[in-house]
Amino acid sequence: MTLSNLPPLVTVFGGSGFVGRHVVRALAKRGYRIRVAVRRPDLAFFLQPLGNVGQISFVQANLRYRASVDKAVQGADHVVNCVGILFESGRNSFDAVQDFGARAVAEAARSVGARLTHISAIGADAKSDSDYAATKGRAEDAVRSILPDAVILRPSIVFGPEDDFFNKFAAMTKVMPVLPLVGGGKTKFQPVHVEDVAEAVARSVDGKLTPGAVYELGGRDVKTFRECLETMLEVIGRKRPFLTLPFGIASLIGSLSSMIPFVKPALTSDQVKLLKSDNVVSEAAKAEGRTLEGMGISPVSLESILPTYLVHYRPHGQFTGSGKAA
Repeated sequence: MTLSNLPPLVTVFGGSGFVGRHVVRALAKRGYRIRVAVRRPDLAFFLQPLGNVGQISFVQANLRYRASVDKAVQGADHVVNCVGILFESGRNSFDAVQDFGARAVAEAARSVGARLTHISAIGADAKSDSDYAATKGRAEDAVRSILPDAVILRPSIVFGPEDDFFNKFAAMTKVMPVLPLVGGGKTKFQPVHVEDVAEAVARSVDGKLTPGAVYELGGRDVKTFRECLETMLEVIGRKRPFLTLPFGIASLIGSLSSMIPFVKPALTSDQVKLLKSDNVVSEAAKAEGRTLEGMGISPVSLESILPTYLVHYRPHGQFTGSGKAA
């Protein structure tokens, strides 16, 4: 195979993360060459079996350091930005990672003439009270101004084997007699499977999505926070009562937990702000076909996937029937 006949090269920032690893797999199945850009390449070698020999390579990159971003996109035909954080830690602030970092990736992609797919989030809004949502919104504005043809994907909460939602609450059932419901658990979500998100990214790289469009990715069903936890409890065969936490008290708990050094907070005050708004696909996106269904992707249901990775939270693991609650 001559150099000119090589498959397109896709640089995936955050390729070893929860969403990123599934994006890498979806792209590898299509035959793309993939360059995984991560802070610790030595911790990303588990991705190699997802492709053929030499198909997946690795490069060190940190979105806070522009030179490393520029190096990571050299020779790339397409760039995918999967990087995002749910809470701030040290120098990895929302501003640095989700705003400055996204700008750096977009500018670097433009400099080499590469197309860009940027993963944002439903609720991204530069005017939001939440720092997470505000930086996601500013990042979208920056991406559109730098690369007007970039495709932006906004998923609702993403579920899958390595998720930080259902896994977290299922783990809580092992040590806590109750489960917290912030704001009474009325916030609506549209949980979307990580593989459906990865397929959407792959179709963007294939050039099948509308350049410059913003797609909202939601799963098959809309569920309240409480309904999500009830579904999880049914799957793992456990019973736990719910404890309603008013937004004010939850925010205070989040602020205090964020002050504990070197410990991943179970809840932050910024996350409490996010829970004050529903996280579902907008009617405008549905009307314009800017959804998974509009792409021709049929979202899988939450109930069909949760049992495949939450089984070890059952009282006796896989040997506990889902109908037996403890």
